[in-house]
Amino acid sequence: MTVIKQMGETGPDRADPAPKNPAALPGVAVEWRVSDAQVPYSQAVAFMEARVDAIRAGTAAELVWLLEHPPLYTAGTSARDRDLLAPDRFPVHRTGRGGEFTYHGPGQRVAYVMLDLKRRGPDLRRYVHDLEEWLIRTLAQFNVTGERRDGRVGIWVDRAAHGGRPGQEDKIAAIGVRIRRWVSFHGVSLNVDPNLEHFSGIVPCGIEGHGVTSLADLGLPVVMADVDAAMRVSWDEVFGDERA
Repeated sequence: MTVIKQMGETGPDRADPAPKNPAALPGVAVEWRVSDAQVPYSQAVAFMEARVDAIRAGTAAELVWLLEHPPLYTAGTSARDRDLLAPDRFPVHRTGRGGEFTYHGPGQRVAYVMLDLKRRGPDLRRYVHDLEEWLIRTLAQFNVTGERRDGRVGIWVDRAAHGGRPGQEDKIAAIGVRIRRWVSFHGVSLNVDPNLEHFSGIVPCGIEGHGVTSLADLGLPVVMADVDAAMRVSWDEVFGDERA
């Protein structure tokens, strides 16, 4: 079964210690953590770095960490300076994940995913496809059709199905991953009810000519707890066969 950890305001360091060599323990699965308070980006990265090392050493379980950040922009390894349109608006964090500029902020569910891909099967293309499928199935639980688009990273929504103009497509979820010796970190972000105007300070993921949307923007007043529950159900559908 999935182990669920509820986090307090100080972040993941207050969680119960992970069992030793979790992969060898029957019934121990991916650990889930939820941080209720906004987590500073630098704190989250430091934790992920340490957790990846522990997973590789066999002293910590794989982890899905759900959280929100205060408003900020992150720049992936392919980010172009010209795509940062408002450099003084929010803090800008240069990060080792793939991709370009992304916004994170309140009302957006960020999911950091730390998995041992060597044990699961070292296939990066499959892993990214599974993350996309996870988001698509999560959105489907709210009657939203999320779709992949060739040449465009992330998950997209056809706005014509939600009262928009024909051909209008907006991005509702982003994906940016990093792999270290076949352990994954960083992950995905899903727009639940963020301030969409905050995206105007960047060219999101370097893609021009398209907008961004959220569940609230589509007319769905969904609370974060509902999204978390949907993500857990969809995770079992997509990754469930990989559980210990």
